[in-house]
Amino acid sequence: MTPLLRLLILTQLAFNVAFFAVLPFLAEHLGRTIGMAGWLVGLVLGLRTFSQQGLFVVGGALTDRYGVRPVVLAGCLLRIAGFGWLGYAERTWTVLASVLLIGFAAALFSPAVESEVARQAVLGEEAGHGPRTRVLALFTVAGQAGAFVGPLLGALLLAVDFRAVCLAGAGVFVLVLAGHAVLLPQHIPGRRHVPVRGGLRELARHRAFLGLCCGYGAYLLAYNQLYLALPAEVERAAGSQTPLAWLFALSSLLVVTAQLPVTRWAGRRLAPRRSMAAGLLLTAAGFAAVAAARPADATGAAGLLPAALLVVLLTLGQMLVAPVARAWVPDLAEDGRLGLYTGALSSVAGLIVLLGSAGTGTLLDAEWLPPAVPWLVLAGVTAAAAVLLPRAEGGAARFRVRVRGGRSRSSPRP
Repeated sequence: MTPLLRLLILTQLAFNVAFFAVLPFLAEHLGRTIGMAGWLVGLVLGLRTFSQQGLFVVGGALTDRYGVRPVVLAGCLLRIAGFGWLGYAERTWTVLASVLLIGFAAALFSPAVESEVARQAVLGEEAGHGPRTRVLALFTVAGQAGAFVGPLLGALLLAVDFRAVCLAGAGVFVLVLAGHAVLLPQHIPGRRHVPVRGGLRELARHRAFLGLCCGYGAYLLAYNQLYLALPAEVERAAGSQTPLAWLFALSSLLVVTAQLPVTRWAGRRLAPRRSMAAGLLLTAAGFAAVAAARPADATGAAGLLPAALLVVLLTLGQMLVAPVARAWVPDLAEDGRLGLYTGALSSVAGLIVLLGSAGTGTLLDAEWLPPAVPWLVLAGVTAAAAVLLPRAEGGAARFRVRVRGGRSRSSPRP
């Protein structure tokens, strides 16, 4: 693994330590401390995701034009400002503004890092250093290791107050900014710059890529429920948010320990489409399990079991979906526009999350509905998205493999 690739993977670790120190506790802070209604909390979380995922296409296009370094450094600066502001935000408009700033910061640095990791993974695969999915699985593991440490750090600092959590997150990004100002290369060999304008028309007509975006968006909407629907369920079953940090830790620990074995198994046995479909169906099964248990209205340890099962199944689904989706993008992207396509993958997904989160918040607030309904809707949407995934046939999902004699050819995955 090259020094650049190691730096980018460690970058994902640091990003997630800071991010997940804050985000798991945001919904409770907005609802209980500030007093926002459930639908408004859902809208804020959806706007946060949309300002991040929805604007990835901007960060990706800027990365294609200006390179990785300036986009990453600018994103770190904005994230520092956003976390600091959120710690002091008490009115609705200041909360919204700080959350949007936090999201847009990630819309800059995340597609820059992710597209370069994907490009380096493809280059390594063509050089015979192993499948690209392994590198992208390592990237996922690093992110989940950060997601494991982050909530534990946040839970400790929450004993002071939510402001302390936000300022600690900003402090981590100060360290990331300083480190990358020193270590990130000014110019990465082989990465050519292309104009910002152009490319969107072809992307909008790329049916296979848009199908991938829809499948990834359904996964992201499901994952977003860890911060919206799951806290509400934990609060109902346990009477507090205390078990939430442990459920996040369980998810992260599963990814850290099982992501690479799952990726190896899926790479040998499943084509990209089947891997993503299996992940979506596992996630849908997790929502269905909570829906089946809700009429009993159990509390205590028994009441938390369906939530724990949801976390396990959703995490297994994530292991099958996330690395494959990222590995699929280079085969669908136009030459020189990997940043744009990497960003667009998250932008379309972010729009799905924006609409879905507001709808989920409304369903969770609707006391006249049977309690199982929101979970059944989430299960149905996630399962239905598997149908929209692009077919592997016809060259839409071809992976480069190295053959004898040093040449590369393309062949579909088994």
